[in-house]
Amino acid sequence: MKKQKGCIYIAMLRQLSTLEAGRSAVIREVGGDEMLRRRLLELGLLPGTAVSVRKRAPFGDPILLRLRGFDLTLRASEAEKIRVEVQAP
Repeated sequence: MKKQKGCIYIAMLRQLSTLEAGRSAVIREVGGDEMLRRRLLELGLLPGTAVSVRKRAPFGDPILLRLRGFDLTLRASEAEKIRVEVQAP
């Protein structure tokens, strides 16, 4: 639970791989095995970072993301390891 301006709310986290094109979110957790987690963090996928899904390939893999002023493509299997808090549309 988080406290914000005297209110308590529960953040609903979901996998980045489930976000639809055009939606934005904030990264809250980066998981995966040690090597994958390190690689994702080095690419700038840090907790607290805003990210948006720009496009998805026809079969959903890979996913084109926009974060920190650049575009990044991830496999859906990699995006599954990242938990995000979805921002209001």
